[in-house]
Amino acid sequence: MPVSFQNVTLQSAGFFMPGAPVDNERMDDFIAPLNRMSQRIKRRILAENGILQRYYAIDAEGRTVFSNAQLAAGAIRDCLQRGGVDLATISMLATGSSGGDALMPGFANMVQGELAAPPMETLSVHGICAAGVSAIQSAAQAIELGAHRMALAVASELPSRLFKRSRFAARGYETDFDSHFLRWMLSDGAGALLLSNGAALAGQKGLRLRLKWVHQRAFSGDYPVCMQLGLTEDRQKGHLDFGSWQEAEAAGALSLRQDIRLLPHLFDIGIHEYATLVKDDWVDPARVDHFLCHYSSEKFIPVVEDLMSKAGLAIPRERWWSNLAWRGNTGAASILVMLAEFLQTKAVKPGEQIFCYVPESGRFMAAYMLLEVEEAGGGEAARSAAAAAQARDRQEQAAAVSAEQPIAPPHDPADAPAALRDLLTELAAIWHDYRSKVWRTPLVRSIRDRRFTQPDYLNWMEHWVPQVREGSLWMREGAASLTGDYAALAALIDVHAGEEQNDFQILFDDYRKAGGQVAEISALRRNPGGEALNAYLHGLAATRDPIGLLGAIYIIEGTGQRIVPALLPLLKASLKLPPDVFRFLEYHGHNDEHHLARWLMAVEMVMSLDPTGRAPQQIIETARHTAALYLMQFQHVMQDR
Repeated sequence: MPVSFQNVTLQSAGFFMPGAPVDNERMDDFIAPLNRMSQRIKRRILAENGILQRYYAIDAEGRTVFSNAQLAAGAIRDCLQRGGVDLATISMLATGSSGGDALMPGFANMVQGELAAPPMETLSVHGICAAGVSAIQSAAQAIELGAHRMALAVASELPSRLFKRSRFAARGYETDFDSHFLRWMLSDGAGALLLSNGAALAGQKGLRLRLKWVHQRAFSGDYPVCMQLGLTEDRQKGHLDFGSWQEAEAAGALSLRQDIRLLPHLFDIGIHEYATLVKDDWVDPARVDHFLCHYSSEKFIPVVEDLMSKAGLAIPRERWWSNLAWRGNTGAASILVMLAEFLQTKAVKPGEQIFCYVPESGRFMAAYMLLEVEEAGGGEAARSAAAAAQARDRQEQAAAVSAEQPIAPPHDPADAPAALRDLLTELAAIWHDYRSKVWRTPLVRSIRDRRFTQPDYLNWMEHWVPQVREGSLWMREGAASLTGDYAALAALIDVHAGEEQNDFQILFDDYRKAGGQVAEISALRRNPGGEALNAYLHGLAATRDPIGLLGAIYIIEGTGQRIVPALLPLLKASLKLPPDVFRFLEYHGHNDEHHLARWLMAVEMVMSLDPTGRAPQQIIETARHTAALYLMQFQHVMQDR
């Protein structure tokens, strides 16, 4: 039975095709025939499938130009740009693909990382052609249940890496028909849909495209494997059952195959399933204005049409729409690419229905979707109800995010004394937002991706040394501004400042040992973020009883305890430098935990002495401002190269 939806609309759609289109004559530059048999197969397949051009994410030498995650990210960026939506507002990402760039982790997590997207719920659907529909259904169900207001569904495929000549060298370029066949059928690309709980359709003024229902059914128990990667030709042995990858390759277990003799059964079950949908009043062929059918070859058009006609449920050919000829067959991404391009090139009208059909040949599945065009609006009552639902969704989502936050430095708020629990909970939320944004800055991303160079490291140190030098100065200035009962706190801060007053010299020595050319510390300059942070902290330290500085220490010491230790092994792996150039980072990774324990003592002292009750809010506000300014310092490191 289909999954029906009442509150899910398609807000925008986008796609990404890598590089320039490759016509049939130029295919040999990328996936040349292997022998005489494959030359004949190529001519026969291209004559039948109707594909005139396609796209490849590899170059003529077989090198990967775009990863699969990059394809998906490109489609998402196009989708969001067309919808006028910021990635930061998206709270769920569902992906569908027959395979990412790595066996682990999940493809959705790799795409999220490629986008440097904020924390969100992710779901990776692994399959073949219907995996894109599964991603759409999962995102739609999350919206329908009220768990999310907006969700992205993306599907991406990069099969060309399997088809380059070098992949067949282990078998002497001799292979079976089933593995030859798909080399001339598949291409690379990605499509993305942005689903929401009631938004209008981008680019179609005054219209809304509502997702009515999605239906999927697998028949894997009825038929053998038809399309597969990872099994031998006889389907009896998996690639992990061999002694090595080389043995698996030589045995053909890493060749993508399709048993075309089984394909007629796929369309037979698909049409029978369609007939059941009509019989049960889920779809009326007479009301379908646009039929988007995913087929791998134009050869199958009359097959599908004939079966529909025999069932008395034909949809006239003039209502069919496909971009197979100029976009190629992109597997799980095909229906999303098709829908995106259709909406960008065709004007739709209220009342029109778009019916989508996706057969999957892996082990036989059939997937369907029905969308209907509506006028945006629907009266004041409907708008009020939608606004109330959105407000409720936001409240529930905020509560869920708050409940799922991991522990921030230095302690779990739930285990803290009752007087500190609320303060630590607020600080934890600030910390996790800050930490997530730091990990998505260009500086940290380049470290994560192993693109960080020695000049990058020196540039970072040149910005950082003069900032660290100011740490003990503003702390001592703040301690001197404390009055009355806060004298004991001043003494504690002075101890902390004394421990850190020479840290900048260690960092400067690291910089010089790493090849830094500036000989005098006074010649180094903070970047704009560091300047802003320094001015803010000195300005605050000069005010009477600057209790809020404890919020600044929380962020700065937390960075040393939680972020720096995680970056250190990545830095060491990227930079071919001796171990003693990382002494400052090593020191803070080991000692900031003790500093944060002292910070907690200081906070407890302030809470017991606070005569106005304003201390918690001062600490929270300063932590928030410090996080924003420290983040700015991170962001400017790579910008100022």
